[in-house]
Amino acid sequence: MKNNFGNWQPPADWLHISSLEMHTGGEPLRIITGGFPTLKGDTILEKRQYCLENFDDLRQALIFEPRGHADMYAALITEPERSDSHFGVLFLHNEGYSTMCGHAIIALSKAAVEAKVIAAVEGINELRIDSPAGLITSYIEVVNGAATNIYFNNVASFVSLKQQIAKVEGIGNVTFDLAYGGAFYAYVDAEKIGLDLSISNHDQIIASGQKIKAAVQSQFAIEYPGQPDLSFLYGVIFISHQQTLNADAHSRNVCIFAEGELDRSPTGTGVSGRAAIHFANNELSLNQAITIESILGTSFEVKVVATSEVAQYPAVIPQINGMAYVTGSNEFYIDPHDPLKQGFILR
Repeated sequence: MKNNFGNWQPPADWLHISSLEMHTGGEPLRIITGGFPTLKGDTILEKRQYCLENFDDLRQALIFEPRGHADMYAALITEPERSDSHFGVLFLHNEGYSTMCGHAIIALSKAAVEAKVIAAVEGINELRIDSPAGLITSYIEVVNGAATNIYFNNVASFVSLKQQIAKVEGIGNVTFDLAYGGAFYAYVDAEKIGLDLSISNHDQIIASGQKIKAAVQSQFAIEYPGQPDLSFLYGVIFISHQQTLNADAHSRNVCIFAEGELDRSPTGTGVSGRAAIHFANNELSLNQAITIESILGTSFEVKVVATSEVAQYPAVIPQINGMAYVTGSNEFYIDPHDPLKQGFILR
């Protein structure tokens, strides 16, 4: 039935922000397509700091309720940092700003082709994205104008701590590895702490992740050599080789990041850290691919395509393969008289 509600128009003084809505492996991505103020700075890290200092209220408005929710995630497109990059990106979540995000790179790659952000051709197309963690190169296979296969080479990933023990309130001693795959994660074997990684147990998974994150942060130094802006623990990843849904899955990743967000995807930066751990343990060979699934059973394929180094750490270049899908678009308005214009969050 047609009606006139669609005729509503915002007053001229209201801020209007538009978005393209997508998901990768079930994890949402809100790509901000217009209306967000221009960010100053020559580098992506400078733009991130400028956004934090000047427009963090808009991050909250777009991520928090009533426009978003506790597990919302967004990408803010910026001018590129490098002369040969296509664009830059900031990653927004309920706690602040990520350094890198694999699920977002996959979604942005699909959208860049199908929205004609880049002049794509049939076959393999290269996309260069400046992220806070560094340059990300993505590859999109196009068939009949559509993105049919997407993979990207991540930043150099490495293991900084092996088999350390954190004392965690309510859980006890928890053994973890600390690895960087664009962000730092503490990797914990779910079986060793008796944690069920099924969807129905999401509340306990989140609570356990938050407790372990707090414990690791307080008991261990998190340092990226020469980069204080990257030197923080982003999340905790629970691993299981037993609780998989798919026969071809190597293992399961369930990531709790930021302020208790539960990643619906296998976590692109998270599987990058996994690749670094397995390669360091001689459990993964060069160009050997493994499939890692999420709490939903969706999957990313990851392999090591090159070796590298980060200061004193041996490192790898992981390649991650996944697919994203468009779910809709939004037109958001910020009413300056709305007492809840900056949003709110209940978790």
